[in-house]
Amino acid sequence: MSTAAGEPWASLLGVAHSVVTVCDSLVIMYFVAINTSYLVLILIALGEFVRTLRRAPFAGHDEAATSPLTPPVSVIMPAYNEAAGIVEAVRAMLLLRYPEFEVVVVDDGSTDGTLDALRDAFDLAEVEYVVPDDVPVRGRITSVHLPRGGPVRLVVARKDNGGKADTLNVGINLARYPLLCMVDADSILDSQALLAVAKPFCDDPLRVVASGGVVGLANGCTVVAGRVAEAHVPPDLLGRVQVVEYLRAFLLGRTGWSKLGSLLIIAGAFGLFRKDAVVAVGGMDPDCIGEDAELVIRLHRHMREQGRDYRIVFVSEPISWSEAPSRLTILARQRRRWHRGLTEILLKHRRMIGNPRYGRIGLLALPFYVVFELLAPLVELAGLVLVPLGVLIGAVNVDFFWRFMFAAYAYAIVVSMVSVGVEEYAFHRFTRWRDVWGAVVGVVVENIGYRQLTAWWRLRGMWDALRGSPQVWGAMTRAGFDSPDQVKESGGDRA
Repeated sequence: MSTAAGEPWASLLGVAHSVVTVCDSLVIMYFVAINTSYLVLILIALGEFVRTLRRAPFAGHDEAATSPLTPPVSVIMPAYNEAAGIVEAVRAMLLLRYPEFEVVVVDDGSTDGTLDALRDAFDLAEVEYVVPDDVPVRGRITSVHLPRGGPVRLVVARKDNGGKADTLNVGINLARYPLLCMVDADSILDSQALLAVAKPFCDDPLRVVASGGVVGLANGCTVVAGRVAEAHVPPDLLGRVQVVEYLRAFLLGRTGWSKLGSLLIIAGAFGLFRKDAVVAVGGMDPDCIGEDAELVIRLHRHMREQGRDYRIVFVSEPISWSEAPSRLTILARQRRRWHRGLTEILLKHRRMIGNPRYGRIGLLALPFYVVFELLAPLVELAGLVLVPLGVLIGAVNVDFFWRFMFAAYAYAIVVSMVSVGVEEYAFHRFTRWRDVWGAVVGVVVENIGYRQLTAWWRLRGMWDALRGSPQVWGAMTRAGFDSPDQVKESGGDRA
């Protein structure tokens, strides 16, 4: 009797054993595939960096800075409650090295006196101004302001609060020039940033519709007069891990995708677009929280459907700096928002996924983002559950466990170490050995707790998108940047 009663349980345990064994094997294969794909992108980026370094003496930035043929640029800065730093940010933008450009600041209904700070600093006067309706906007424009004296290189508009995408659309309508540079109000640009990111438009004006620039982390850097004077790795572990992430995904990954002609993301903190192309696709989508990446995919879609010969490229130079979250609560909101945006974008453009009509975008880039970006947190957390479960029921032996650890974490550490080495070889940003070792520490720490936390946050972001919860941007508390007086003397400098 007892034997008969135990047979169903034994059968069930056997099924569970088989299922867990198969799932664990699939998880290992997944981690090997994702880390190998990152390594391939890094090696492609390395080849591109070698070519870039060889061409660097002939980049022609000096000629472009004085040439009347360099296309003029409208720099659009959306701002919301940026009173503390908006004046310095605008002054730094006005000092960029570029022959002809304007700065368009759009205040999205700030409540902290952002407009008042700009009015006092630049002697602004409200003017009657007919704003074109090139792209649709939702928030009502309440006023437009220009400096009272001197050449008009600054335009400031105020609108009812409507979100970042709608604010950018107002800036697009206000922009007078054929190229649009979208920059976060808290970004720090190198003096030649516009020249570098505009170079693809100068080299190939008929085909290039967008170019993206590298966004580096300004945490721990020394900032003088709105410029990064010395690049350092942040002293805190959270900042060090994010430096590694930015190197691997935002610099090397996007450089590799650009070389493959399949770049899908241009960071909202710094990107340059042809205005006629942006207007043709209707501007930014205010219903998508990842409006920057969504615009790039929509440009791909439009150009492919029109049968146009076009290019969307990435400029592999560290030319824009932004402050990353320094607290876990803020980082959690950021990563949750990012993954929600990715989910919304892929759902919106799901017809492109696997569709040969869209070439490498439909057959390579979008499937990659579905399998290795969208589903990555789900697979990682599943692995963290299934492997211990396999040990518990005897489906996983010690050899299998170590194979899982190598595929999921040791291989990832190797890939990240290669990323740090490639970036140092190409750009040599960090002049102190302690910064390089700080990045190495970040590589190790990333895989001990940090990856698991971000996987959980990203999974929650996906769930937010799937159930259609209200979009919340969340506040980003800034810690500020180091001035020269705050930098302590330290040894270990290197050439």
